[in-house]
Amino acid sequence: MTEEYIYAVARVRSRELNLLSRQDVDQLMACRTYDECLRTLSDKGWGDGDPSAEAILAAEEEKTWAFIHELTDDLTPFKVLLYPTDYNNLKAAVKAVVTGAEPRDVFLPGGAVDPELMLRCVREGDFSELPETMAAAADEAYHTLLQTEDGQLCDVILDRACIADLLQCGRESGVEILRDYAELTAAVSDIKIAVRACKTGKSRAFLDAALAPCGTLDASSLAVAACKSLDDLFAYLSVTPYGEAAEKLRESYSAFEKYCDDRVMDLIKEQKMNPFTVGPLFAYVLARRNEISTVRIILSGKLNELDDGMIRERLRDMYV
Repeated sequence: MTEEYIYAVARVRSRELNLLSRQDVDQLMACRTYDECLRTLSDKGWGDGDPSAEAILAAEEEKTWAFIHELTDDLTPFKVLLYPTDYNNLKAAVKAVVTGAEPRDVFLPGGAVDPELMLRCVREGDFSELPETMAAAADEAYHTLLQTEDGQLCDVILDRACIADLLQCGRESGVEILRDYAELTAAVSDIKIAVRACKTGKSRAFLDAALAPCGTLDASSLAVAACKSLDDLFAYLSVTPYGEAAEKLRESYSAFEKYCDDRVMDLIKEQKMNPFTVGPLFAYVLARRNEISTVRIILSGKLNELDDGMIRERLRDMYV
């Protein structure tokens, strides 16, 4: 391990002390109103002065990546987290050009590829400046949308390419946590696609095009089950490592999403005892994303005056 990582992990351990604990979450839950929640977050140092909820949460995401940039110049291991943003921006660029719409407020911040570069590549029909896999997917999605005007098919092409890139990045990293996170993300994506396709009566051809092969699910078996019924789909999942996912899906989609996020927390908690790789840095970013998601759930619940019991059912496990 390089001295850079020794120093970086030490700094991460120090920052972990500021992560929200279960007690902090309980304090937010004890707030009687949405505005009181915002004040409590401000008292904890969240945000950058703008009192709106989205500004506070966006500021915390920016702080996270600013800290990672301080620790290392090599963001290659973090591409697993950045690909979804990049491919969402690529979808926006392709659709904006094909429809002739002005791309206002359609790009997400924080990706690895400049959205303006994507936009220029699509306008010029030359994708050579994009990463190789992304370039091929962008070219296919662009011409497919031009020919068919099928926005969903465009999304399918880019979503599958995103998962393929994410899996390759995880496997080539040589870091267990990155590989396992990429695999879990791919499997969860396939499960979500299969459930939606089953409910909307999508064809086997659609599923074959949309599902991304991964190591812990058989895409063909998943597609066959999804073409039959939800019960058949859940029965297939029950004999995979995602048997609990089927149980949560039977309960509710929000229970399934909580299960997925909690599985990620289970993965990264192992990094607390690992001082010798980039793993703790990766785990810190995911821990921050998890607490931001948890705060968003609480704020949304308070804003809509939901019963505290309903909010608590959706709260994620915390890293600390």
